[in-house]
Amino acid sequence: MADEGDIILSELDDEELVLQMHDDLYDGLKEEIEDGVRILLDRGWTPYDTLTKALVAGMTIVGADFRDGILFVPEVLLAANAMKAGMAILKPLLAETGAPKVGKMVIGTVKGDIHDIGKNLVGMMMEGAGFEVVDLGINNSVEKYLEALEREEADILGMSALLTTTMPYMKVVIDTLKEKGMREDFIILVGGAPLNEEFGRAIGADAYCRDAAVAVQTAKDFMGRKHNQMAG
Repeated sequence: MADEGDIILSELDDEELVLQMHDDLYDGLKEEIEDGVRILLDRGWTPYDTLTKALVAGMTIVGADFRDGILFVPEVLLAANAMKAGMAILKPLLAETGAPKVGKMVIGTVKGDIHDIGKNLVGMMMEGAGFEVVDLGINNSVEKYLEALEREEADILGMSALLTTTMPYMKVVIDTLKEKGMREDFIILVGGAPLNEEFGRAIGADAYCRDAAVAVQTAKDFMGRKHNQMAG
């Protein structure tokens, strides 16, 4: 194997470069990802192809290995950080070209809870899968969630909690949406260490997601169904 220092990205052909970017994403190499994105764009790649084939495909590998316990949270955060750096270059270009969006998610930790590592990871992985993510941060009241869902015209609401005492607040949010006749407008995903599927069902969420990889897959499945219903 050639030493990493010997690889000159600009000398690789497109296919080799994309594979190298998958490796660099996996290793969390931010600058290399920025360089790779610029090279592909210079070669006439569309922002959307660059996003899906180089970045999203790379993060899919990261997500699978995270799910299978090969990679751990610190490594995934590094990969997501490198992804974000590439996205920063592509975002304005994607907006100009009106690239197809997978969907839009509003995510936040519930009122009374200040834990955010899991939530941040889900947000980053969702962005890595091509979703637009609006992160409300921690300690969110029902009003804050509702205001953001309407303002952003979101498809998905993601709520997280790490304390058994804050978990019930998720039900408050869902019940309020029901009262306002808005529940059916959104796919609601919940997550956090103390939760389980039973709890997710009991409060009326669409799905409980065990981890970030599951959240991405679940969101994709639900969005696929939503598109099919709209088409049918």
